[in-house]
Amino acid sequence: MTLRKGEKMTISIQEHMAIDVCPGPIKPIKQISDYFPRFPRGIPAAVTRSNSLKSNVSQPSVSPSESSREEEEDVDKLFGAYGAASTTTTTTTIAAPAKHDEEVDLDGYDSDDCTTLGTLDFSLLYDHENNALHCTINKAKMPKVYNRKGLKPMDHNGLSDPYVKLHLLPGASKANKLRTKTLRNTLNPTWNETLTYYGITDEDMIRKTLRISVCDEDKFRHNEFIGETRIPLKKLKPNQTKNFSICLEKQLPIDKTEDKSLEERGRILISLKYSSQKSGLLVGIMRCAHLAAMDANGYSDPYVKTYLKPDEDKKSKHKTAVKKKTLNPEFNEEFCYEIKHSDLAKKTLEVTVWDYDIGKSNDFIGGVVLGINAKGERLKHWFDCLKNKDKKIERWHTLTNELPGAVLSD
Repeated sequence: MTLRKGEKMTISIQEHMAIDVCPGPIKPIKQISDYFPRFPRGIPAAVTRSNSLKSNVSQPSVSPSESSREEEEDVDKLFGAYGAASTTTTTTTIAAPAKHDEEVDLDGYDSDDCTTLGTLDFSLLYDHENNALHCTINKAKMPKVYNRKGLKPMDHNGLSDPYVKLHLLPGASKANKLRTKTLRNTLNPTWNETLTYYGITDEDMIRKTLRISVCDEDKFRHNEFIGETRIPLKKLKPNQTKNFSICLEKQLPIDKTEDKSLEERGRILISLKYSSQKSGLLVGIMRCAHLAAMDANGYSDPYVKTYLKPDEDKKSKHKTAVKKKTLNPEFNEEFCYEIKHSDLAKKTLEVTVWDYDIGKSNDFIGGVVLGINAKGERLKHWFDCLKNKDKKIERWHTLTNELPGAVLSD
C-alpha cells in the first residue's frame, strides 16, 4: 500500500485483530474484569494496605509508558496472589464471606418464587361445634414490588385457566379433594368461593395439613401445576377466622412412607346410645362426607352396613338404604341391638360403607371399628357411650380401606 506525503497510515479493526492474534496461538483478549475481579466485600485489606505502602515509598523517575507497565504488573501480582488464596492454605489475608450473605441468597430464591408463581389470598375457619373446616379462596396475584400482577402464564396466549384444589394430608387425595370453579383466560383470578370439609375432628386439627394447589386447566391435555402452599391445621383456633396471603411454592413431595393400609376413604357420622328402656344399643348412621368415588362418573351409590361382633348367630347385620350418585349421602337411620349393658365391653361394632353396583359385586369404600380394642376417637366414643346411659353421643370417624375381621364382599 503506497502512502502520499503527509498522509498517516490507517489500519482497520479487522486488520488490527488479525495482527494481534496472528501468527502464533490465539490469546484471549484482556477484559476489565481481569484487573478488577469481584471480591466478597470490596477490595481485600491486603490490596488496600499494599497500595497505601506503595504511595508512601519514593519512586524513581520513569517514563509514563514504563510507569503504566509497572503498575499493570503490580496489579497482576496482587490479584494473582488473591486468586491463589482460595487454593493455598498458607494465605490468610482474605476472609471467607459472612454467613448472613448466604441467608440473603435464600431469601432471594423465595422472592423469585413469588415473582414466578404468584401469591394466593384465602381464609380458614374451623367450626368446632359442627366439625367443619371452611376454606374461602379469595384471589391470586403477584407482589406489587415487581410492578406486575397475576399468576404465571401457562397457555400460549400468555394467560391461564386457573382453579384451586384442596387436599387433607395425610390421606387419600381422591377421597378428600375439593376444588373451585375454573376461571378462563386470566392472570388475576378472583374466586371468592368457600369450600367446606365436614367431619373434621380435634384429632384431625392436631395431625392434619391442608394442601392448597393452584392449577391451570387444559381441555386437550393434562392440567398443569402452577404452585402450592400447605397450612398445618394446628395453627388454627376454633371458631376464629384466619386470613392468609402466601407466596405459592414449587410442588413439594408427599410423604410416601405413609401406611397405605390406613388410607382415608371418607368420613362417617355415627351416633351411639344405650337405651335402658329398650335394653339395647341404638346405633345411628347419620351421614357420610367426602367418600371415595368408585364409579366412572366420579360418584358412588353408597349404603352402610353395621355388625356387632362377635356374632355367633350371624343376626347382627343391619343395612341402610342406597343413596344414588353422591359422595356426601345423608341416611339418618337408626338400628337397635338388644344386649345387656354389661356385655357391651366385650363387643365390637363394625361399620362398613359400600358402593352399590347392578349386575356385579358391590365395591367396598371404607370402614371403621368401635370397641374396647379401638384407639383415639373411636375408643373414646365407645367409652362415652358405656359411661353415659340414655344419652346420644355423635362423633365423626375416618373411614379406612382396611377393616380387621370384616368380609370385604356383600
